[in-house]
Amino acid sequence: MLAKTPVSSPFEPAPAARTAFLNDTTLRDGEQAPGVAFTRKEKIEIAEALAAAGVPEIEAGTPAMGDEEIETIRSIVSLNLPTRVMAWCRMSEADVMAAVAAGVGIVNVSIPTSDKQLAGKLGKDRAWALANVSHVVGFARKLGFQVAVGGEDASRADPDFLCRLAETAKAAGAFRLRLADTLGVLEPFGTYALVRRVAAATDLELEFHAHDDLGLATANTLAAVMGGARHASVTVAGIGERAGNAALEEVAIALKQTARAHTGIDAAALGPLAELVSAAAARPLPRGKAIVGADVFTHESGIHVSGLLKDRATYEALNPELFGRGHRVVLGKHSGLAAIEKALADQGITVDAARGRQILDRVRAFAQRTKANVSPEMLLRFYQDSFTDAALRLRRAAMESAS
Repeated sequence: MLAKTPVSSPFEPAPAARTAFLNDTTLRDGEQAPGVAFTRKEKIEIAEALAAAGVPEIEAGTPAMGDEEIETIRSIVSLNLPTRVMAWCRMSEADVMAAVAAGVGIVNVSIPTSDKQLAGKLGKDRAWALANVSHVVGFARKLGFQVAVGGEDASRADPDFLCRLAETAKAAGAFRLRLADTLGVLEPFGTYALVRRVAAATDLELEFHAHDDLGLATANTLAAVMGGARHASVTVAGIGERAGNAALEEVAIALKQTARAHTGIDAAALGPLAELVSAAAARPLPRGKAIVGADVFTHESGIHVSGLLKDRATYEALNPELFGRGHRVVLGKHSGLAAIEKALADQGITVDAARGRQILDRVRAFAQRTKANVSPEMLLRFYQDSFTDAALRLRRAAMESAS
């Protein structure tokens, strides 16, 4: 690792008030990823880790799935974690009653909002949707729930209808409207425009729920916050249905890094949290995964390593120490002399430039042949071999001179 030196950082250690609120749905939408099925114990551990990381709200599951799901949600609620625990429901009385059994105090009741889904999935129209929202939200409020309304497929809905939906939801007693890009079809400019349009028409709190089918979930979520959404739906490492969702760690750090908003998330908790979810989901984290991947603070390029050794700010956008990590230098095809000298110095060895270049040639050849980085043990062997190589060259020269 590189030596710790003072470096400027966009992060401030002092706590700041949240200006954006994350709703983590790893236990609901995250579990809808193909092949993922958390045990009750795993869900409880994930919920505890989310709360410890500073996540203010957890969507713990879908009570309508049955008794086992209900009991798991009840177990999470009983922990009295420092986070709000909510349940996801369809816009129906039966689903809301299942949430009563789950013991939550908050429900997200969801309904299709696009004409395509209303007609194709339910055989219904906009008038029915508005009437159903008014009825079910009112029903849930009478049962004592705080109610958020989920607008499924909002990205393909008529914005004017979304504004009417917001009015209806508020009149019935809802405190928030979730705009869901259910199929992941939006891009940041369209997201910003949609959220701005709805935000201008209502003072209901807005949440944005992104899917990553176009690889734009995090970008769209940031655009939604800029457009007026104060709440963002996320999952750990972006796990979720199809291509997944906006990643909790990416949204939290990107909002802070760009000075768009503060979420109150503990940066140092993000790596262990991602590893916990990855293990429970049996889905290895990609080494290059933003924020939490194993290689995001790893450097091989000679130009980058040379710059970091002189001044970390030359190639450091994020301070790895904030995540409980440090820069790591590896040796490979793209390494330079500075990296060789640094790696040997870490083993208490000093080399001159000529010998260092000999060793560098061996490192590059090895990496090219094996498609692997050079370990400290292999580097030491190359260093030792350099003396043998030098002796052989001297012997050959002497023999040639004698002949």
